[in-house]
Parts: sequence; structure tokens; C-alpha cells
Amino acid sequence: MDDEIDPSEVESLLAGEDPPRVVDIRSPAAFAREHIPGSENVPFAELPNRVESLSGADRIVTVCPHGQASVQAARLIKSFEGTADARVESMRGGLEAWDGPVETEATAEPDEGPEAPF
Repeated sequence: MDDEIDPSEVESLLAGEDPPRVVDIRSPAAFAREHIPGSENVPFAELPNRVESLSGADRIVTVCPHGQASVQAARLIKSFEGTADARVESMRGGLEAWDGPVETEATAEPDEGPEAPF
């Protein structure tokens, strides 16, 4: 992992010409309820098997609810050979700190039971 990045900087980068890949590590249900526009959902448990799909990215930002699990996700991504040259950052404070726009999916359904940690 290279560092943590402030949500305001992520928002600025997303508005630029070469936006980073934003990887949201929460569950598909949580992602469907609300996520950063343009982000992709790779649940934390699936990340080891799907990290290869991030090969070739120049910059990757990981996102979780509070900015803690995304640090671990960023470390895992950075350790993969195909992303070793990418700048990999965790968004500080997670979605809780995000003030930018969000998207929801029409198929979002409420979860049953307690909210998952991711």
C-alpha cells in the first residue's frame, strides 16, 4: 500500500482525465444500496481470487465503510505482482467520510439481520 487518501482528493481525481479505479470491498448488498459513482464491487472475501482483474491499473483506491478494512485490501492488492507498479491507496475514513455523490442500484434490497462488517 502506498498511503491513505482523503475523500476530497478521491472526488477530485474522479473528475479528472485519468481517474483511479475505485474498488469497494463491501458486500454486494451494501454496494447496491450506495456506492461512489464508477466504483467497482470486489467484496473483501473475493479479493484474493479477483485481484488479477486489477492488473494494469495505474492507480487504485480501496473503499470500505470506515477506512480500516480498506487498508488491508490495499496492502493485498499492492502485494500482487500485476499491481506492484500501481499506486494503491485506501480512502481515509471510508464511505462514512465521503461527501461526494453516490449511486444506488435499482435492485438494491434490504439486508436481513445485522449489517455485515464490510
